[in-house]
Amino acid sequence: MNPLHFDGVLFFPVTPFDEAGRVDTDVLAEHIEARLPFGPGAVFPACGTGEFHALSAAEAARVTDAAARVVAGRVPVVAGAGGPLGHAIELARAAEASGADALLVLPPYLVAGTTAGLVSYIEAIADASALPVIVYHRGTARYTADAMRRLGENPKVVGFKDGLGDIGLAQEIVLATEGQGLHFFNGLLTAELSQGAYRGIGIPLYSSAAFAMIPELASLHYAAYTSGDEAVRLRMLAEFYRPLVSLRDETPGFGVSLVKAGLRLRGLDVGSVRPPLVDPTPEQTERLRAILDTGLALADELTA
Repeated sequence: MNPLHFDGVLFFPVTPFDEAGRVDTDVLAEHIEARLPFGPGAVFPACGTGEFHALSAAEAARVTDAAARVVAGRVPVVAGAGGPLGHAIELARAAEASGADALLVLPPYLVAGTTAGLVSYIEAIADASALPVIVYHRGTARYTADAMRRLGENPKVVGFKDGLGDIGLAQEIVLATEGQGLHFFNGLLTAELSQGAYRGIGIPLYSSAAFAMIPELASLHYAAYTSGDEAVRLRMLAEFYRPLVSLRDETPGFGVSLVKAGLRLRGLDVGSVRPPLVDPTPEQTERLRAILDTGLALADELTA
């Protein structure tokens, strides 16, 4: 039986760095605590928005431990694991020791194995701890419908997150795993823009990087989405999310960089991104400021 329950938008916090480039768990705790009142369905530390690619195993473990401490059981904590297999197993065990509730298994590092090899990769990580795992379908980790059906037979595999964007394949996977009780997530960048389509194929949950920097609006989007208020939802997409995506698409990696810049604009010193990501230029930052101002004004109007 699936032990996890998600009721709310899925929150992917950034990983703050101090002036010396070190992980700042105090700022991370402030970042997470300030967003819990907006009702996230879960917190996913040390994942894509948290710059998993740039963290050592020890740093990722510290991030997960800090997140679990501040959340303190109020919502599920799903820790990032993946990359080199030894690294992933180390993170799985550290997440369990920290009191995390599950793992999001990101793609293996660089190599692209066979389907059978990917299944074995997930199983090895699942076997490394008592935590249930969510499979992340992205990059070098591309799962067939049959592979997910087989993985879904493992009681420790409890979810599937699509970051590939192949709607047809995602639909096949949903159909192939029917009755297995898996959670399904839309994990595309700025997932709000594509969630209407994902809902139509049976993928009701989505990750939100925007929630990290503007929870006031992201939580309202989720409310409109779940209540069926399409007029309000589409207005948010047109006035806030579409301009944000247009700016995001100007530079690779801005799915993370803009979120950190947005947090800095709003007064939380989360530091810069680590290479190979880059921060927005001053001109791009000013455009982001205007987009955030529009989003906050819209949130105020809709709340009133």
